[in-house]
Amino acid sequence: MPRPELPMWDHQSLFRVTAQLFADGVFNLLDRNLKPEVFLLGLASARETDEPQAVVIEPPTHRYKPADFADVKARAASLEPDGPRDVVYHLHPTDHDRFEKLRWYDLMRSATEQLLNGLIERHQEDRLSFCSLPVSLNGYLVVVVLQLSAETFQSYYSLPPQVGMRSSSLLSAAVQEFLQDCSRALRETDTDDDRPVLDRDYNEVLRAAGRRFMLRPAAGNHGLYDACNGVAALRHEGDEGVGTMLVARRHHPAVVPVLTLETPITLRDHRSIRKLLELSEGRTSLITDAANVFGLGHLVEPSDPHYEPLFTVHFTKHYSWELSHSGNVMMKVVTNTPRLPQGRVDEENFARAINHVFPTVDAAGIAYLWELTLKATKQTNGTILVISEGAAQEAVRLTRQCFRVTPRIMTPSVLRLVTNIDGAVFIDPSGICYAIGAILDGLATEKGDSSRGSRYNSALRYVESSHYACMAIVVSEDGLIDLLPPVRR
Repeated sequence: MPRPELPMWDHQSLFRVTAQLFADGVFNLLDRNLKPEVFLLGLASARETDEPQAVVIEPPTHRYKPADFADVKARAASLEPDGPRDVVYHLHPTDHDRFEKLRWYDLMRSATEQLLNGLIERHQEDRLSFCSLPVSLNGYLVVVVLQLSAETFQSYYSLPPQVGMRSSSLLSAAVQEFLQDCSRALRETDTDDDRPVLDRDYNEVLRAAGRRFMLRPAAGNHGLYDACNGVAALRHEGDEGVGTMLVARRHHPAVVPVLTLETPITLRDHRSIRKLLELSEGRTSLITDAANVFGLGHLVEPSDPHYEPLFTVHFTKHYSWELSHSGNVMMKVVTNTPRLPQGRVDEENFARAINHVFPTVDAAGIAYLWELTLKATKQTNGTILVISEGAAQEAVRLTRQCFRVTPRIMTPSVLRLVTNIDGAVFIDPSGICYAIGAILDGLATEKGDSSRGSRYNSALRYVESSHYACMAIVVSEDGLIDLLPPVRR
């Protein structure tokens, strides 16, 4: 009979559950399809790898087993670079020991991630693994492991790796913030039992991740994230701030100068930047090196030999801006809180959803519904398009909370008009419209999301409790677009 596994410390199960809830709260705000999973890996400092309790996994019932990690230390040692290392001089004698310990911990983290990648491949799992630096606790080096859906994670545009910059996207920056918070909480476990752990506000974690990620376009300079928020919060002569800034070093060969300021304006001067933003139009943008704005200019054409993809900050409306690279939106920020860009519906996923909900609709019908959906997603104030086999019956049932219309084929131009008012537009799978401005009802569902607005949750309740086959395209004011029910990946 196998010997029961002893805990590393008394409350490790509680900590793991708390970390799991923390991960759910943070990453569900970014994309619910990330499906975060957290477990703990403990490597006994003073035991050989083949001894009992040399490796502890929390929870003990995890699909991975201690034997899977038996050679973590040997693998970490093998990652040591061959040949002499650079000599580092330290002013204090204890600094050398601390430096060497951190270097070893980083090797342990790399070795653990390599082993996990092998396990994922062996088990054929759709997962990506991320590990914290080990924390020394009760004779164990404890590693927090976070796993996310590989397909979902990799569906977002990411920057190529860069030495000294670990954050290649908002998502990777959020992973780093999460793991750092877990490591901090582990270090506090032994020092203060009354101290709350992992109690940081989820949106604050994402704001910290946004600041961390913005170090990449700013080439390590701090302050670009908060400067963009400060500019977006201002109005100029009553108008919302709309315009663009190119982030590039001064005299960048890929930038064609249009107008150069004799005295650059510091990014801390939000009011002056907001006023200058009025000058940006079309291709012409303000040019900043993440410390100062020094003029107007535009990016050369991609065919130009000096062309290089640059970061662009686009101020979309009051309190809102987004960061793009090479034409790909990487982060949307609304009222100082960043989110992943989910402002587009994938045509393939849409077709898959239609085939699942309405199997009798042919390819031409899917193409027409897709055309209507694209028009709906361009509604900047948000809207709901409901496609239902019972659209005619639902229009009658909701007579008191909608505007019924004479049945007619919906066209993209008409859809643009009718989505200018609040409420949902009801069409059937053939594209016939029966009602506009509908207020949706439905039973409460555990799938609701308190972090989302009333438009999303009302559509979710309606779809979940509808007696007819239906789906909804929800366009939120903050730019998020959802297909309900969600497409299974």
